[in-house]
Amino acid sequence: MTSGQRRGRWSGVPLQDRQALRRDQLIAAGVTLLGAAGGPALTVRAVCRETGLTERYFYESFPDRDDFVRAVYDDVCRRAMAALTSAGTPREAVERFVALMVDDPLGGRVLLLAPELEPVLIHSGAEWMPNFIELLQRKLTAISDPAIQKMVATGLIGALTALFTAYLDGRLEVSREQFIDYCVDMLLTRAASYPPAT
Repeated sequence: MTSGQRRGRWSGVPLQDRQALRRDQLIAAGVTLLGAAGGPALTVRAVCRETGLTERYFYESFPDRDDFVRAVYDDVCRRAMAALTSAGTPREAVERFVALMVDDPLGGRVLLLAPELEPVLIHSGAEWMPNFIELLQRKLTAISDPAIQKMVATGLIGALTALFTAYLDGRLEVSREQFIDYCVDMLLTRAASYPPAT
C-alpha cells in the first residue's frame, strides 16, 4: 500500500462513493498524460503513479487501457459539448471553447490531437464529430434549409478544428483576442451568406 493509499485517504468517504472518486482521479490523470505536450505517454502504470492508486483500483473502473483512453476522451468531449451548449451567442461559444481548450491545453490536446496519435480514438473522434456538427447546425437558425444548415455546420466544424489545432500547436502567431474575433467573424459571416429560404 502506497502512502497515498493509507486508510486516512478515504476516511469520511462512504464506501459507495469511493469507486466514483477513484474513477474521477484516474480520468483526471488520463487527461494530464494523454494531453501532455510530448504526446501520449499513457500506460496503466503511469496513470497509477499519477494518482497514487494501485492497478487493482484501475481495473476496478476500467477493463483495459483502451477502454480507459476512450473514457478520458469522452470526458473531455462531454465538457466541451456542455460549454458550447450553454453559450448564448457565437462569441460566448468561442470564448468558452478557448477557455476550455486553450487555457487548459491538456484538454485541448486530448480533444484535437490525441485522435491522430492514439489508434483507439479514431472511431471515438468520428463518433463525436456528428454531435458537434448537430449542435452548430441547431444554432444556425438564420438558415432555414436543413440541407444548407448541415453543410455549413460541417464546413465550419472542419475549419474551426483546423484553426484550434494550429492555435494550440503554436502555429498561429496571433493574440487570443485576434483568434476569438476571427472565429466569431467566420461563424457570423458564413451563416449570413445564406439568406433564409422564402
